[in-house]
Amino acid sequence: MNGDGREGGRRDDEVRGARRIPGPRGAVDDLDLEVVPRPVLPPGGNAPDEAVPEQGAPDEDRDVVPEAGAADEPDAVDPVDEPCVVDVTETADAVDGPEPAMTAAAAPVLSHQVLKALLGAWALSACSAEETAAVEDHLTVCAPCADEALRLRDAVGLLHTDGSLDLDPTLRTRVMDGCLGRRPARIPVPEWATPYDAETARLDALLRDIGDSEWHAPVRLQWFEDERAVTRRTTVAGVIGHLMAVDGLVSAALGLDDPLGRVEVPLSPTRRTETYWAATHPPATRAVREPWRDLTHELIRTASLAGRNVAERSVSYGDFALPLQDALLDRAFECWVHGTDIAEAVDYPYKPPSAAHLHRMIDLAARLLPAALAGRRSAGLAGPAKELVAPGEPGRSVHLEVEGHGGGDWYIPLDSPAAVGSPGRAVAQVALDGVEFCQLVAGHISPVEAAAGQEGDREAIRDVLFASASLSRL
Repeated sequence: MNGDGREGGRRDDEVRGARRIPGPRGAVDDLDLEVVPRPVLPPGGNAPDEAVPEQGAPDEDRDVVPEAGAADEPDAVDPVDEPCVVDVTETADAVDGPEPAMTAAAAPVLSHQVLKALLGAWALSACSAEETAAVEDHLTVCAPCADEALRLRDAVGLLHTDGSLDLDPTLRTRVMDGCLGRRPARIPVPEWATPYDAETARLDALLRDIGDSEWHAPVRLQWFEDERAVTRRTTVAGVIGHLMAVDGLVSAALGLDDPLGRVEVPLSPTRRTETYWAATHPPATRAVREPWRDLTHELIRTASLAGRNVAERSVSYGDFALPLQDALLDRAFECWVHGTDIAEAVDYPYKPPSAAHLHRMIDLAARLLPAALAGRRSAGLAGPAKELVAPGEPGRSVHLEVEGHGGGDWYIPLDSPAAVGSPGRAVAQVALDGVEFCQLVAGHISPVEAAAGQEGDREAIRDVLFASASLSRL
């Protein structure tokens, strides 16, 4: 016998018919071994071939332990030479109770501390069947553990969500609406300025998430000029500097300081951008984010405080001018377009604007198309006018059908910017997706490849598509 009560190095489960000697108990007295069923040897298992005496009271006349080499005596039977024949009937009769396959596993009796420690594993479905049964029985009688189990199950649901981790683009609007519903702003942001407010906030959230090195990631800007695609390479920081330089046109119209300083610079957005880039040595870094964001806040604050008539204040772009409400909508469109350029450069998810804001951006482009058509006709780039009408009268039109997100129907007059588009005078119809139409206006896709469907006067359709691309600029 060894010191632990086992015979000659054999395992306890190799001794058949002997009483089990309990092993040492754990540090936590949480298991009653008397109620745990003893393991039953399977029929025909690895049973020893020699007979083992019953373990009972010690025999006073037998104090000698058999030597280990007794199996080498001539009378010993080699289990390899003699086949082991097991009487299945006798083995089955030796088992006390029903067969093992039919015996239900009894749940162990565990202490409150152990059951409480198992709640986390139970919430993750990581417990064994016996532990799960014990925990669930305990939850029916212990209210504190039941409350904790519910909280853990709710937390597990958050860990296994299949939803996107990106914030909903409408989250900011919903939060602001909820806040303003409780305490309305004394001076609310004008409705015509909300697209600019939303798009600058979305772009700022993207910039806040990227690392320092990504501010130097190359970005390819693209637009149409002289009937061909033009590209310009810059960095993420350079794009934000470009947005800030063009925002200076709006700040000048509102009487605010020009972000380019007191130096006299041309009013053209392209010339202002080139001037800013030439003056930025070394190249701009993430430090450009704060002045750009401060400028956008100041523009929104000033527009909100200026009163009703400020919406019609003219903002000069050099070659043309826009009312302030349309200028801020144009700036919102450019924030989204260049935000998409940055997102592609740094591999960041970036969704289109909300449907309501995108619809207003498409509407602005549709309202600018008649003047763009007239300008291309003067330059010999569009077909001649065929039916001149008096200002305000219905004229030949192209039905622009924008489908999907932010879509709608617009009728573009062809022969004069002073004419009125009319369904009754439509000579052609062109269908585009809402986002694709905006990409066409931004110069990101070719006019030849833009239309999803065309019907009617092909020349009129071509003129409208190329006029849409001509609205793009740096």
